[in-house]
Amino acid sequence: MMNKIEIYDPAMCCSTGVCGPSVDPELTRLASAVYSLEKKGFDIKRFNLANEPAAFVENALVNQALVDKGPEALPMVLLNGEIVRVASYPTNDEFAQWFGITPEQLQEKPKVKQSIKFSI
Repeated sequence: MMNKIEIYDPAMCCSTGVCGPSVDPELTRLASAVYSLEKKGFDIKRFNLANEPAAFVENALVNQALVDKGPEALPMVLLNGEIVRVASYPTNDEFAQWFGITPEQLQEKPKVKQSIKFSI
């Protein structure tokens, strides 16, 4: 059976951490790891409190943790429906262990097309 990971993010304007005044390297690392895992067909999902509040209410464990601890409980990570991390993101080593791959396989970067304009 393939492991299933659900990541419940605090309210953010974007999942990569590059939308604010300073880039959060932890969010950039996480976005890269999640992207790599998705590309490999692994079951991993992220929910942002700002955009998908229903996901936080519908999951009884997540909802209860938020009632008990408040927004400080986020980010929260579930592995096969069980809470495995509260108030922090998994490391690449943890992702690798959960999915049976090497941490190096989580380094894929999303391919962004750059347009270059020349002026004469």
